[in-house]
Amino acid sequence: MKLRASFLFELAVNLVLPWLAYRLSVPHWGETGGLIASAVPPLVWSAIELARFRRVDALSVMVLLGIVLSIAAMALGGSPRMLLLRESLVSGAVGVTFLFSLAMPRPLVFYLARATVAREMADGAARIEALWHERPAFVSVLRLMTAVWGAGLTGETTLRAWMAMTWPVERFLVVSPFIGYGIYGALLLWTVWYRKGMRDRATAGGEEADGVTG
Repeated sequence: MKLRASFLFELAVNLVLPWLAYRLSVPHWGETGGLIASAVPPLVWSAIELARFRRVDALSVMVLLGIVLSIAAMALGGSPRMLLLRESLVSGAVGVTFLFSLAMPRPLVFYLARATVAREMADGAARIEALWHERPAFVSVLRLMTAVWGAGLTGETTLRAWMAMTWPVERFLVVSPFIGYGIYGALLLWTVWYRKGMRDRATAGGEEADGVTG
């Protein structure tokens, strides 16, 4: 899907503004106060989305979940190793949520795709719903993507948690970013490769990709 102004604005509200609120609040209210302040932009955005479209924004929920887990990790203690684990709690919770959603009628990636396409196209949500009911291949693709991302994020958290608890802190700080970015990069590359393969097969089969299926 092409990056449009509405999608970039959504990313700014849910990613840039929370970071900015945190940075501005920490000097005055401390880290806990900064985390609470960072939850305000996605919370307000979720309320607006709920009032306008009668739905909860999936990206906002994920951001808020990460902030809540960060506050919970601080409440559990401020030891160096607990602080090292704090970042992993977010990706781990998201990964487990992805995997658990496979047992639901619709996986998490379906709702993420529907929320995004609904802002890109006037009838985007209805188109995604139609594809879900009419194309079994579309259902399989979303379930596979949910499983791969869930397993990848959960595995990344498990590995980093083991490193944080067993490695010296200095070694963890040096190696951990490469592990995290490497796994995220691999997941993104796989997604691009898989998406391209599916699109090529659809084109070869005579199907014309539109703004949703493309």
